Amino acid sequence: MSDRPVSRSSSIKSRPVSRSASLSRPGSSTSSPISTPSIAPRHFAFTPADDVDHSQPTSRDSSRPSSAWNTPHQSPTSELPPGTWPYSTANSTANSSMSSLASNATGRTVNKNHSFGLSAGNTIEKPDYSEAKIVVAMVGLPARGKSYLSNKLQRYLLWLEYEVKVFNVGQLRRKKYKTQAENTGIKGDQSSNFFDSNNKSAQREREHMASECLEELISWLKAGGNVGIHDATNSTRARRQALVDRIKREPGLKLLFLESVCTDPAVIAANIAVKVRSGDPDYDGMPPEQAERDFKARIKHYEESYEALDEVLDRDVTYCKMVNVGTQVTVNRIDGYLQSRIAFYLMNLHLAPRSIYFTRHGESQYNVEGKIGGDAALSLQGEKYREGLPKLVKEIIGDVPLTVWTSTLRRTIQTASSLDFEKLTWKSLDELDAGVCDGMTYEEIAVEYPEDYAARDDDKFNYRYRGGESYRDVVVRLEPVILELERQQNILVVCHQAVLRCLYAYFNNLTQEELPYVKIPLYGFRRLSVFRFKSDCEVSTRHTIIKLTPRAYGCDEVRFALPIEAVDTTRPRPSSRPEAVKRERDEGVSPSTSRPQSSMA
Repeated sequence: MSDRPVSRSSSIKSRPVSRSASLSRPGSSTSSPISTPSIAPRHFAFTPADDVDHSQPTSRDSSRPSSAWNTPHQSPTSELPPGTWPYSTANSTANSSMSSLASNATGRTVNKNHSFGLSAGNTIEKPDYSEAKIVVAMVGLPARGKSYLSNKLQRYLLWLEYEVKVFNVGQLRRKKYKTQAENTGIKGDQSSNFFDSNNKSAQREREHMASECLEELISWLKAGGNVGIHDATNSTRARRQALVDRIKREPGLKLLFLESVCTDPAVIAANIAVKVRSGDPDYDGMPPEQAERDFKARIKHYEESYEALDEVLDRDVTYCKMVNVGTQVTVNRIDGYLQSRIAFYLMNLHLAPRSIYFTRHGESQYNVEGKIGGDAALSLQGEKYREGLPKLVKEIIGDVPLTVWTSTLRRTIQTASSLDFEKLTWKSLDELDAGVCDGMTYEEIAVEYPEDYAARDDDKFNYRYRGGESYRDVVVRLEPVILELERQQNILVVCHQAVLRCLYAYFNNLTQEELPYVKIPLYGFRRLSVFRFKSDCEVSTRHTIIKLTPRAYGCDEVRFALPIEAVDTTRPRPSSRPEAVKRERDEGVSPSTSRPQSSMA
């Protein structure tokens, strides 16, 4: 069983009958090494696939390999002199870079001899996902979080460079009725009556639109897409069987049902309120009270015919069933790498109120000298930031429990050393490895490795340093960090510019072209209270505190000034490189998960 970033108990049982797994978060709280209101541990009941040797133990506890790279070290709580931090070496390797803390070294060990055998830096290719073709069909009553889950899944897979698109049946219906009204002047009935199962003509029309939406999705997958999300209620077994039968006729396509069940009246009421106040065209010009009554009537019509996924009746169907997003998850007949990846990601989601904070380390001596990489100590200005950070965190966060994550490099550990919170170090949070260019200035790189310098300017996301990494490599190694951030509650991440760019791009749904040029100033402090920041807001080049508050549509962002001078380490986009095209919002996404107009000003 692989190591996890925090201690979590799990129970794994083998049953040789079906290929299913269930996961739940009991309501009771349990102890955890992290001194925050912890998410209760998950308990698995898993049955391996039919072709697995059932005599061997099977683990579903983690998606990550057991290695020091992906496993953080927990720090003790003993008091230490400023700028130092003892740590547990459990699960670490003997040559861990943590050992450099006691030395005066400012760089990593890199052999820069041209004959050392390191190949020239190269631009790596995007992974070939052409064979990955999955239809994710949402299941559930209205106002149960289907669109929220589809948005989260889309953002995660886009960050991993899959081609993903949402096909929302409701959006198709609205588009059709809008066109009808413009062409004929006749406004179609989209009130709750349209969703009454006794209204046979409306039912036939709804079935036809669901089928039309599915055909658009299939055509898109054939044209090169990887994951098409069919965002609809798909609330009856007959409707779902129709999807199964249609997908079976398409070689190479797989179908995964994703059901969202919500039993919390408060959450349902909040979802209804968002729906009727989100500018949904269904209720355009209608008083909120009338819109709410009509939407509740619509839900009641669906409840009359709703057939939830069932472990017995649907035992031959591939599905993932989520109850109250994170409280309980059941998976059945998950098959293949991408389906497993999707299911595991969904298992890590929860709706508990939380915040995620990002900050770069304090200014280092290498920053002052214009050098990249290394393991330099903080500069004088960096020490000022270390001293001022506890007060800053207190003013912005207050008394909420918090856990601090750092990389294994000493500039991040020193920056966080004065914070009176539980701390974990992640090897995965180390700065992008510049290989033979580690410890050099960009001017020196341009002289000594001119071809590499030009190649990186041409494609910064994909360029891999000689003996080092690319931004794409960093994204890959950060996936366990993303999953753990989704699992946790209040986290402060203290790390590096390239790493924070990758994490920031995930939470804000930025493209791979935008990612390497995100402005992450020294001492930039970002809060994600989990969902798209104002893309047109100016990013300060100086000491700022950035608070990102997650919403259904992305993240809201607020920034605070921090009066400590530091060098600007951002290298601007080359003039020969065109501006990145920002990712347009998927037209298939439900209006209820769109940014309100008031927050876009």
